[in-house]
Amino acid sequence: QVQLVESGGGSAQAGGSLRLFCTASENVACMAWFRQSSGKDLEGVAAVATGVYSPMYSDSLKGRATILREEAERTMWVWLHYLKPEDTATYYCAASSRYTGSCGLSVNNYDYWGQGTLVTVSS
Repeated sequence: QVQLVESGGGSAQAGGSLRLFCTASENVACMAWFRQSSGKDLEGVAAVATGVYSPMYSDSLKGRATILREEAERTMWVWLHYLKPEDTATYYCAASSRYTGSCGLSVNNYDYWGQGTLVTVSS
């Protein structure tokens, strides 16, 4: 069972930046961030595969997020820029050992989940 440990998050002002980190206990093929705000479904926001840098971003964060991965440390992080109050959510790290050419931003693509870290953006 792959364990995912998240860190980062917290509070920020609108227009500011935050970085979220996730470390996996084992090597995995895909790592991603999802988020869930009150009353809404889980939304995939960014994903990255091992071995090839081909990041994916949701439309809501495209241009405002950068996802990177350090293979040796089994760590992935995402920079969130130009934060908006609507970015307020609990952010979850997810991982999968499966890779079929694209990691994707669908919940069904991921088998392992972190506990979540809260991001609060104030206006």
